[in-house]
Amino acid sequence: MKVMVFDVGGTEIKYSVMDEAMRRMHTGSVPTPQDTQAHFLDALYQLYLPHKDEVEGIAMAVPGFVNTRTGYLTNGGALLYNTDTPLGQLLAEKCGCRVLLENDGKPAAMAELQAGALQGCSNAAVFLIGTGVGGGIIANGQLVRGVHFTAGEYSFVNTNADEWENTEKTMACQCSTKYLLKWYRARKGLPADAPMDGRRFFEAANAGEPEALDVLERFCHAVTVQIYNLTVLLDVEKVAIGGGISKQPLLLETLRRVYDGLFASRGDSPYMKGLPRCQIVPCAFSSEANQVGALYAYLQAFHS
Repeated sequence: MKVMVFDVGGTEIKYSVMDEAMRRMHTGSVPTPQDTQAHFLDALYQLYLPHKDEVEGIAMAVPGFVNTRTGYLTNGGALLYNTDTPLGQLLAEKCGCRVLLENDGKPAAMAELQAGALQGCSNAAVFLIGTGVGGGIIANGQLVRGVHFTAGEYSFVNTNADEWENTEKTMACQCSTKYLLKWYRARKGLPADAPMDGRRFFEAANAGEPEALDVLERFCHAVTVQIYNLTVLLDVEKVAIGGGISKQPLLLETLRRVYDGLFASRGDSPYMKGLPRCQIVPCAFSSEANQVGALYAYLQAFHS
């Protein structure tokens, strides 16, 4: 049994054919269409077409608020053309096969809980750092979807109550790769549209460039404050970091150091005594976590 698996992000669609043993074949990626849903559906169909005779269905992680039972999106997230549309039904009709949709952060949490960095955890979380910030929450050993399927939508978390109307004071902006690179361009005095990606940034940071290291420190402070908040709210044992830049050892090293620094900065407060700290770990499946988790969700839906 094989399934076509898509991990749809704001800038690219990663795809592969996978079997029930989680082996990935025919992998690749293409840019995510930015204009219309029709273009988006056609792009998916063209990727599916060469494999339609070897796969039984499609599992897809996609941005937005996804009703996993119906495949309906009440919000398209980074792809607003999917808002208020039955995306799962539309894709199933176009490709002529069954389709399972899941929010683009929750599959990663499922994968890490089942076979990755969060195995054996009761309470834990996954942070996927990309164009926005996705992820999933594990409570009592189960994925939390929420009544409206929006649990774990970190991008919408406000980061400054005094600037509520400033939409940049959200995790989507303060904790995303997009803004990490935006801050770096500004720090270097580069044009806002200057070519830049995570690889170039970490080349500079790993080389010890002061501007890159300053920006990385600011970024990791923003992320670890939210990890601290999760620790207080949910008493998580581990937070697994995913997304493309999670493969950078310097990122994990800096996150752990800055997280420890948060506790040290309030070390004299008696109210901090006994407050637990979580472990910050890399996702075992790294940037492939969403594909693995989407397949787990598909198998649960159609083969359990």
